[in-house]
Amino acid sequence: MSPPASSSTVSALPCATAQADQTQWFKQEVHPHDGQLKAYLRGSFPSVRDVEDVVQESYLRIWRRQGEKPIESVKTFLFSIARRLAIDWIRHEKVTAIDRVDNLDTLAVYDNGSSAADAASRAETIAILIDAIDSLPARSREVMILRKFKFLSSRETAARLGILEYTVNMQLMRANARIREYLAARGVTNTLGRDL
Repeated sequence: MSPPASSSTVSALPCATAQADQTQWFKQEVHPHDGQLKAYLRGSFPSVRDVEDVVQESYLRIWRRQGEKPIESVKTFLFSIARRLAIDWIRHEKVTAIDRVDNLDTLAVYDNGSSAADAASRAETIAILIDAIDSLPARSREVMILRKFKFLSSRETAARLGILEYTVNMQLMRANARIREYLAARGVTNTLGRDL
């Protein structure tokens, strides 16, 4: 006859069973999408350097969510999480690092006659331009970033994204038109947008 289980052992059994069930769920429902998820991220967000990190964070979030409330459409939920994480990563990369300067006298300062008001206005215009680029559909945004900010040619952009050069040019043309509309709707003169 086996000894009676202690109360702590009895309460640990349902927790261990739930953990095993969730592990099995992950193996059957989530992990089979691994290859397709990585291919999607590499194709849709080529500027994301560490796709593995995005995938692992997606797995962690879907694991936590399943522990709270069962997920009906695992693939849709997983890809949605990964997409948001990739967009967040791209936005985070846009933030420019600020270097500390101990001695301001060592900096070269050029006075081109612009006032603080002009500088503030330009900074606001740039912020609106960044918002305009963020509002673009994913593919158009990637084309815009590669062509205008990473200075890739249409051919290089097409090769990197796995699309036709014609498609790159059409996406860029549409992106330019949307950005100009976005700027105009916010009362921004076309000073920055004319080169887009």
